[in-house]
Amino acid sequence: MCTICIADLPLTRFHDDPRNRVEQLFWGKAPLTAASALLHFSPTGMVQHILHRMKYAQDHEVGRYLGCMMGEALKESSRFNDVDTVLAVPLHPRKQRQRGYNQSQLLVEGLCTAWPKENPKRALQRVNWTDSQTRRGRLDRWSNVKEAFEVKHEEMLRDRHILLVDDVVTTGATIEGCVKALSVVPGTHVSLFTAACA
Repeated sequence: MCTICIADLPLTRFHDDPRNRVEQLFWGKAPLTAASALLHFSPTGMVQHILHRMKYAQDHEVGRYLGCMMGEALKESSRFNDVDTVLAVPLHPRKQRQRGYNQSQLLVEGLCTAWPKENPKRALQRVNWTDSQTRRGRLDRWSNVKEAFEVKHEEMLRDRHILLVDDVVTTGATIEGCVKALSVVPGTHVSLFTAACA
């Protein structure tokens, strides 16, 4: 990304605000320690274009760059300072084979370059195939993913503060599914950081 584009990115700057709108999205729905996003998303803006390049145009470099920005932002945040494990929201293996990669894992790779943390890649897995969430309403999204995730290596996550990383949060249904799966692991608490929030 060019210097002008980087300077124009719509940063949220609310990582240390416990009442920010990403956090409020999960009140009463999923027990998150902290939640935030790096950027504001709009359907026709620059962030949408960047995320589309990362997700559908095989632009791994922009994904890792955004992840690095995320890591730099979280290094300065007191609410995330005891995170020790970072997990990308997983894709179903069939979806990952079709796309060739998981865009959320690209973000994690960049994030961990700037802010080194453990990243046990197979600890949380998507076990149920679900159709795209893009055109679904909130209730339909939640039904689509509520049992979609499963912890495969509990010993890697026990007694950890886990940071879930995803590209964009809209209704939060996917994250609720992940948090529900992780809740079976003793001693864990979960936070969320996404590249953007809609």
